Amino acid sequence: MPREQIIADLKAAGLVGRGGAAFPTGVKWEGAAKEIQARAVPAGEATGYIICNADESETGTFKDRILMERDPHRLIEAMIIAAHAVAANRGIIYVRGEYPLAFTRLSDAVEDARANQLLGINILNSGLEFDIEMRAGAGAYVCGEETALMESIEGRRGEPRVKPPFPTTHGLFGKPTVINNVETLANVPGIVMNGPRWYRQWGTERSPGTRLVCLSGSVRKPGLYEISMGLPLRSLIFNLGGGMARGRTLQAALVGGAAGAFLTPQQMDVPMDFQSLTAVGATFGSGAVMVFDDSVALWSVMRGITKFFAHESCGKCFPCQLGTQRQMEIVARAASGQGRSGDHDALIALGQTMRDASLCGLGQTAASALLSALDKKLVQAP
Repeated sequence: MPREQIIADLKAAGLVGRGGAAFPTGVKWEGAAKEIQARAVPAGEATGYIICNADESETGTFKDRILMERDPHRLIEAMIIAAHAVAANRGIIYVRGEYPLAFTRLSDAVEDARANQLLGINILNSGLEFDIEMRAGAGAYVCGEETALMESIEGRRGEPRVKPPFPTTHGLFGKPTVINNVETLANVPGIVMNGPRWYRQWGTERSPGTRLVCLSGSVRKPGLYEISMGLPLRSLIFNLGGGMARGRTLQAALVGGAAGAFLTPQQMDVPMDFQSLTAVGATFGSGAVMVFDDSVALWSVMRGITKFFAHESCGKCFPCQLGTQRQMEIVARAASGQGRSGDHDALIALGQTMRDASLCGLGQTAASALLSALDKKLVQAP
């Protein structure tokens, strides 16, 4: 299939990133392809890179791990397709350090592909050159951000870069780079084989396809579910997840992981698609849905979330470095019943400052869950 046709099919299918940003995949590939074609690269050098972001570190998310452990060759196939589509000849899979089984199975799959001439020079006599290198992260949440991930691969401390320039023009080692997460890439082979119309039989007009959702917390049947985009949140929790334990009622659901937002029982009928969730102040994020029944102390949940972000802040930008620490301190006081007058206003101001002034998504979303809980009066500070 011509390179241009692959990219056109991805754009027509409406595939967007499944890692949280929801950026159109075809547009990203098209940008990298144009940049690679515009450069003259000496023989033997990297023309560009395809990076699989498998540093799945968002709280409550485990979908990428299951894909890597159970279907590693799908991921490799998708990366080869991407290499052909944009004319890149180097690939890297960056796996979360806490996923040893996924790393082993992917490494074995890469070796199998190489042994069967699916990776390397002149793949299956097609003229395509592409190979994949495995890399393991070291447990830094911030390396899930694409530019911090590239800094880590290049041997430096994992800290985000200022954008622009974007990876599609100046990415890994200055080369045009496509970075997609595992779930995004896992959608590619089906679209290329069956076409955009096949993919659009699921989902909505503006959010086509399916989505992997990691359901956890106070439900009878937690686990990984593949849903058609647009399924109501109520159906996910009460039909697929089995609802609450006997005698318990729903208090709230945190959608999008620790960087997401709380939804109340009155918002359970919201469709699970990008546009509908955005309309109610939430985000699909990484696909995590954590459910809390009436037995859960949400201030304790907030204490865990804010401690997590304070620990994971890389410290490069001041709003996040200081803001996450102050946020954690105030929440810790509130959770222990020692809140002070003015804490509510201080948390709002901290959250807004981090959202507007932080360099990357970590700081920009570090207060999202807390701000949504305060706004909906799920927790109350003095």
